[in-house]
Amino acid sequence: MPIDPALAIGADLGEVRFAWTPSDVLLYHLALGAGADPVDERELRYTYEQDLRVIPTFATVAVNLRTFTPPTLKFPGVDIDLAKVLHGTQEIELHRPIPVDGEAVARTRITDVFDKGKAAVLVQETTVADTQGDPLWTARSGIFARGEGGFGGERGPSRKLAWPEREPDAVLDTPTLPQQALLYRLCGDRNPLHADPAFAKAAGFDRPILHGLCTYGVVAKALTDAFLDGDPTRIRSFGTKFAGVVFPGEPLRTRVWRESDRLLVTTTAPERDDAPVLSDTVLVPR
Repeated sequence: MPIDPALAIGADLGEVRFAWTPSDVLLYHLALGAGADPVDERELRYTYEQDLRVIPTFATVAVNLRTFTPPTLKFPGVDIDLAKVLHGTQEIELHRPIPVDGEAVARTRITDVFDKGKAAVLVQETTVADTQGDPLWTARSGIFARGEGGFGGERGPSRKLAWPEREPDAVLDTPTLPQQALLYRLCGDRNPLHADPAFAKAAGFDRPILHGLCTYGVVAKALTDAFLDGDPTRIRSFGTKFAGVVFPGEPLRTRVWRESDRLLVTTTAPERDDAPVLSDTVLVPR
């Protein structure tokens, strides 16, 4: 079924009530590779319930922690094969630090649908509040659907950051684990693209790829450790554009520029000639 932006834009994807526990947070942090040094006090903030602090990218999995089936992209005006889907952009705005446990309500709607010619981009916004109605976070994401363009919609904006004309202030090298995608999928994203070799090959990849949102979380942790004294509650917002894939087990290289009250960031795969992974990435601290 071709995409119908007249039906899709503004579509209400409903309300979800959900809850999380410290065990959920600990699993998420371990799935990002936290705890490599299990006696480091800062690593224990991620991996031990005493003084536990939540990396804000947990917001990307919190709603779907109890989801045990592959996701779908089927709602008014849209019906897309999961094999064609990649994450395009992600942004989280924290209204306050995420508590280590809680109950909340999420409401999601489609805010835009763009026609990129050979692909479509679906933009959705999720607002999350606690059960008293106090805001927790707002998440915005762009879903890139290969082969689904050409339906006559607007192309949409093309935003690129203006980068400082100097060497980065820091270069961070971060490993990923060979089994990282298998760990991360336990946080709610069961897309077989990240676990099933045959499915990944049919989608055009040599082998399963790491979840883009896992890479997003890994980089958030690396920035927190390097620039925020290992305290994730100091993050106000964190946004990125997914520029390429990561294969589980390959290292990441993150270049960081300090600019006034924010960090400008790019991440590459150094073992593949610095192939782009995350671009136009911005972290704003509190």
